[in-house]
Amino acid sequence: MVLWPTTGSRLRTPDWGVGVGRRGQALVLMAGITLALFGGLGGRLVYLQLIQGRENRQLAENNRIRLVPKQPERGRIFDRKGRILASSRLSYSVFLWPLSQKPDEWNQTLNRLGDLLEIPEAELQNRLKQAGYFSPFLLRLARGIGPAQITALLEHSDSLPGVIVDAEAIRHYPQGELAAHVLGHTGEITEEELARRKDEGYRLGDVVGQMGVESALESQLRGEWGGQQVEVDAQGQVLRVLGEKVTQPGQDVTLTLDLDLQKAAYRALGGRKGAIVAMDPRDGAIRAMVSQPAFDPNLFSTRMTDGQWAALQRKQFPFVNRALQGYPPASTFKIVTTVAALESGRYAPGTVLATFPFLTVGGIQFWDWNRAGFGPLDFTGAMAWSSDTFFYQIALGIKDKPLIDWTHRFGFGQKTGIELFQEEAAGLVPDEAWKLKALGEHWYAGDTVNMSIGQGFLQTSPVQVAVMFAVPANGGYLVRPHLLQRPEDNREQWRTSLNLKPSTISILQRGLRRVVTEGTGKALNIPGLPPVAGKSGTAEDPPRRSHTWFGAYAPADNPEILVVAFGENSGGGGGSVTGPMTAQVLRTYFQSKQRPKR
Repeated sequence: MVLWPTTGSRLRTPDWGVGVGRRGQALVLMAGITLALFGGLGGRLVYLQLIQGRENRQLAENNRIRLVPKQPERGRIFDRKGRILASSRLSYSVFLWPLSQKPDEWNQTLNRLGDLLEIPEAELQNRLKQAGYFSPFLLRLARGIGPAQITALLEHSDSLPGVIVDAEAIRHYPQGELAAHVLGHTGEITEEELARRKDEGYRLGDVVGQMGVESALESQLRGEWGGQQVEVDAQGQVLRVLGEKVTQPGQDVTLTLDLDLQKAAYRALGGRKGAIVAMDPRDGAIRAMVSQPAFDPNLFSTRMTDGQWAALQRKQFPFVNRALQGYPPASTFKIVTTVAALESGRYAPGTVLATFPFLTVGGIQFWDWNRAGFGPLDFTGAMAWSSDTFFYQIALGIKDKPLIDWTHRFGFGQKTGIELFQEEAAGLVPDEAWKLKALGEHWYAGDTVNMSIGQGFLQTSPVQVAVMFAVPANGGYLVRPHLLQRPEDNREQWRTSLNLKPSTISILQRGLRRVVTEGTGKALNIPGLPPVAGKSGTAEDPPRRSHTWFGAYAPADNPEILVVAFGENSGGGGGSVTGPMTAQVLRTYFQSKQRPKR
């Protein structure tokens, strides 16, 4: 500011040095503050653009671009004649976009959605938390919803932002529980499975095989994910499709099962606890496998109601495949005892032994099943009448080691190699080492006696017993049971020779034929069946009722089919209880062969 002199005033010279210094300091200070502000802003811009630019651009893209994954259609499962055992059908599912709302905005939506779907809100909250609030993927909340729920969701769509109803394929089993234990079922992947299989490309909400063939052949049936990348507006509405990857459906699978035989075995078992296995004795191809109690695998394709789950729980272990679990094989095991005796060289093929009401071993009386004995018998007669005291003497003659060795050579005590290995029990072949470890006792002669007739600690599954019956049926080969049918397969790859003497095979075959013609298996000596060979078995299981067995193959001179029926705690005898079941399945097989082909 400049000061001009007034009248009568005294001219004064301003103190320029002092004034300029103070103002300069103020200007410098203001400039510094301004530079600091702009420098900070500029630095922040540099940081956001250069250092965090990629991350921020990704967040913006996530708000605008979303991924719509599409699960592939699962491969179909056919029987050996091309009939469908498992396929897919369209159903409606409910999804939500995690990114369509802020985390704290989902509470109201999920509360309303839980009421409409009849799913606890806490469960929906947990699924969203698992998927992640900023996940760009659709999250499935419910499968297989009904028409009433679809209508309700559409009516409330304005108050359910980010909730989508869409059609997708779900697993369908047209035969219901008929082949439940073979096929298994599918279901959404669990947290534990996801943690274990995340490296295989699985994600939350994936549908995977949970048991049976669905689980064992998961990699073939699964297929490859596809989907769309879409641009959406602020309301989450799709503006345009940016790109698409086509899903690759899973591979179709053909099983060795025969649907007609499967139905026959299901009817023959008739809801009784137990299992029936039908097999081609020449190569181990499984033609039927039924276990009861069973379940309907369709229940797992949608959300199961509390009532449905309670009904399953009332059954006695419906998810256990009894065809693959261990039980004492009873007198069917006399096949192995016969082989051990004849192959040891201790007994000649023409051996004849007296039989008795009981034998005393180690101070214990071991009775014959008829409490009287059968007089003198050779091997084929002892097989026909299932004389216990005959086989007691045989086992005492060869002692425990040859018997245990041949039990292992027949495949007992280990898994058979069937595709359902996760559900298969190896069974148990007891010996001195096992008994010392498990019970703290030595092996006694009485243990050998018990084992000779398939009792005691021995545990075998119906599938293993079928493998045993295949040996005399096919002339001495141990087969590997299997369910997967492939065009390139050949019979020899599924079997291994046990190198039995021709005389041993002959005695087995003649003895098993006599069981049906004159012994304990007359229930199969009936019109409508070709000549049948087989063996019955009744295993004590105190204090419960006895288990029953019957194994048979036909035609006796050139077998094509083998059937083993097992009744868990059925009571009665093998010939009277499970013999007719076996006959029913065999009859279906041979009647189907007589029908003219279309």
